[in-house]
Amino acid sequence: MKCPFCGHTEDRVVDSRVGREGEFIRRRRECLKCHRRYTTYEYIEDVLPHVVKRDGRREPFDRQKLRGSILKSCEKRSVGVQAVEDVVADIETRLHDRAEKEISSLELGELVMEHLQRLDQVAYVRFASVYRQFKDIAQFMDEVKGLLKEDDKGKAGASKPRGALAKSR
Repeated sequence: MKCPFCGHTEDRVVDSRVGREGEFIRRRRECLKCHRRYTTYEYIEDVLPHVVKRDGRREPFDRQKLRGSILKSCEKRSVGVQAVEDVVADIETRLHDRAEKEISSLELGELVMEHLQRLDQVAYVRFASVYRQFKDIAQFMDEVKGLLKEDDKGKAGASKPRGALAKSR
């Protein structure tokens, strides 16, 4: 490790401690040349996939950009910041679990829409309108109609317990 005071590259570790919940290791080091002490931290490298954009460009995954786009979709809705944080954390976890080096922006958008559909339907439609780049109102209406059909299916299945039809005869 290079000493921040004199630039010498040899040191000794005086003390090592595991940080909060094992997320990092804190080390106190002493330079063998100037004998001054300094602290270093070791973290596990957080490797998330690169996002492949529609035009082929590749960008590192940006948690804040994802969070911002979800917050924008949820603007003036009764969706709490913690709910958005939970969505972002879940998507990040899923990206970690994939162990792939790249994800298309289309696939990432589908993950977001999957969460928003359950979280808030207006936020879902807002996100979909930007993400799917609707060309006209007809495409927009098709998306809303599809959402309403899925909502009706969910309500019909939830409102009638299994076997209710057989019992009413």
